[in-house]
Amino acid sequence: MTAEDSRYLPIGEHGLIGDLRTVALVGTNGTIDWYCCPRFDAPSVFASILDADQGGSFELAADTPARTKQFYFPDTNVLITRFFADDGVGEVQDFMPVADGSREADRHRLIRRVACVRGTLPFRVRVAPRFDYARQPHTVHSQGGQTLFESPSMSLALTSTVPLDGDGRDVWGRFKLHEGEYAVFALDRVGEGLAMRGCPIQEAEEEFAATVRFWRRWLSASKYRGRWREVVHRSALTLKLLTYAPTGGIVAAPTTSLPEQIHGGRNWDYRYVWIRDAAFCVYALLRLGFTEEAESFMGFLSTHVPLCSDCHTGPLQIMYGIDGRRELPEQELHHLEGYRGSAPVRVGNAAANQLQLDIYGALIDSIYLYDKWGQPISSDRWDELCTLVDWVCQNWDQPDEGIWETRGGRKNFVYSRLMCWVAIERAMRMASHRGLPADTPNWRRARDAIYREIMRRGWSSTLKAFIQHFDDDVLDASVLMMPLAKFVSPTDPKWLSTLEALGRELVSDSLVYRYDPEASPDGLQGVEGTFSICSFWYVEALARAGRLDDARLAFEKMLTYANHLGLYAEEIGHTGEQLGNFPQAITHLALISAAFNLDHALG
Repeated sequence: MTAEDSRYLPIGEHGLIGDLRTVALVGTNGTIDWYCCPRFDAPSVFASILDADQGGSFELAADTPARTKQFYFPDTNVLITRFFADDGVGEVQDFMPVADGSREADRHRLIRRVACVRGTLPFRVRVAPRFDYARQPHTVHSQGGQTLFESPSMSLALTSTVPLDGDGRDVWGRFKLHEGEYAVFALDRVGEGLAMRGCPIQEAEEEFAATVRFWRRWLSASKYRGRWREVVHRSALTLKLLTYAPTGGIVAAPTTSLPEQIHGGRNWDYRYVWIRDAAFCVYALLRLGFTEEAESFMGFLSTHVPLCSDCHTGPLQIMYGIDGRRELPEQELHHLEGYRGSAPVRVGNAAANQLQLDIYGALIDSIYLYDKWGQPISSDRWDELCTLVDWVCQNWDQPDEGIWETRGGRKNFVYSRLMCWVAIERAMRMASHRGLPADTPNWRRARDAIYREIMRRGWSSTLKAFIQHFDDDVLDASVLMMPLAKFVSPTDPKWLSTLEALGRELVSDSLVYRYDPEASPDGLQGVEGTFSICSFWYVEALARAGRLDDARLAFEKMLTYANHLGLYAEEIGHTGEQLGNFPQAITHLALISAAFNLDHALG
C-alpha cells in the first residue's frame, strides 16, 4: 500500500451503528469516517472514507501505540473498539439510541462512551465535521462543555465530559483515564425545535443499557435455530440497521461510491430502495420470523411505489428513494478524491431510468411469498398485480439493461426472461390458490412462450449451459436463480451441466464472478471482484442439486471472506478484500437464504 493509500482503512475494517434512519461507519482505528444526517441519503457530515483530507471525521483513539480489536456487544448493534497498549486496555462503545416516533427521533444522537478497563490509558479526540459532502462552511461556538457546529443547512451539537480546544472549525482534546473511569461524547442534531442537550456519564450509561435492550428484544423474535445462528443473526441485525423506519424501505447499502475496483470508476450510490431486493428481503425476513419487518417493507411497496401509466420503463422503476421519490439525478462530486483516489464520487443514480424487466418477477414473487406466509393481500393490491402481469405479458420480449445494470446497450438477457416467467407463474398460483379473478388463458400463453424461448435461445449447445443473453455463448451467474426460482428442476441434466460450466468458468475458491466483461462488454471501464450474492446463490444451487458436501464447503469458505464482524461489501477482491458499497443488504439476504436452505438439506 502506498503512503497515500495508508490514509484510508480497508473498506472491511469498519463496523456499522445506526438508529433506523441513518448509520455511521466506525473504523477499527476508532474513527467515524462516514455519517450522513438526518437520513441515509442526506449529504454527509463525515466522509473521510471518500476523501481522507477534506471529507471530515470524528477521531477517538488511544493516544499511544496500541493494537485494536472490534466486536459487537453480543446480540446487538452496539459496537466496541478495544485498544491494547503497554500501560492499559481501553475501549470505545459506539451506538445510536433508537428513539420511537417522538420528536427525539429527529435528534439522531450518536454516543461515544470511552472507558479504561485495565491500567491507565491516554486518549485523543478530534471532531471535524464537513457539511454537505464538504461543500458548506460552518462556524463553531463552544460553551460549558458543549460545542455547536453551524452550517447553512444543519446544526450539530457536541457534548463532552472532557475539556476540548478549537480553532473555529474543528475541536480536539487529550485526556487520560484510569481503570474504571469513563468519558462521554454525544453528537446531536439541533435546531428546528430540538434544543441542545447534555449527556452526562450516568445518562450515557442508561442510553447504553436501553440500546442493548432494544436490539436484544428485537432479535428475540428470530425463529432460526440452525447451524449458523451467529452469522445469520448478524445478517439480520445488519438488515434491520439498513431499514428506514418511517417508510419501511431497506437501502441496498448505506454508502456511496466505494469502488468495485480501486481506480476503476465503477462507483455508484446505493442509498436507495431497489425493487429487486423485495423478494429476497421478504423471503429472508419471513423465514427468520420477522413478520413485522416484512409487513413494513410490503407497506413501503404499496404506499410509496405507485404504478406509472406513461413511463417509458414500464409501470415500475428499478429503484426509489427511501421516501418513495422517483427522481434520483446522478451527479459527480469532483472536489472529493474518492476512496484511495478512486474517483468519481457519485450521488444519485442514473440507473433508476433503466429498463430492467426482472424487477417484475422479484416484486410479484415477494407479494406471493407474503400472501403465503404473512397476510393475504388486499383486493386493491391484487388489481395492481394484475395490471403488472398484463404489462409483463405484453412486454417480456423487449431487450433491457438486465440485472447488472450494464451501460452497454440493451440485450435479450436470459435472467430478465426468467423473472418475467416468475412474475406470471406466481400470479397464476395466487389466482388458483385464492380463487382470484385473472386473465388466466392469456397469462398461461405468455408464461409458456417465455419457457420455450429460454429453452430454445437461452441454451448454448456449445457451452452445454444456459447463458447470459439469447443467441450467444457467454456465461452469467444470474442463471443460478433458475432452480431457486423453480423454473428448472435442480437435478435436470441441462441444469447440472450449467452448474458444471459455471463452476469451471466463473467460480474461484467458492467465490463467483457475475460474468466475464471481456467476453461480454458492459459499457463500463475496469474490472471487478467476485459478487458475494452470486457466491451464496451458488451454495444454494449446489445444495438443491444434492451436492451437499460441496455446498457446505463453499458456504464455510464464504464465511471466511466476511470482515471481522461478519459483514460483507458487494464484492470480494483478488486477495480477499471487501470491495464496493458496504455493507450490502442483498448479500446478507442471500446469506440467510443459503444458510436456511443448506440447513434444511443437511437435516
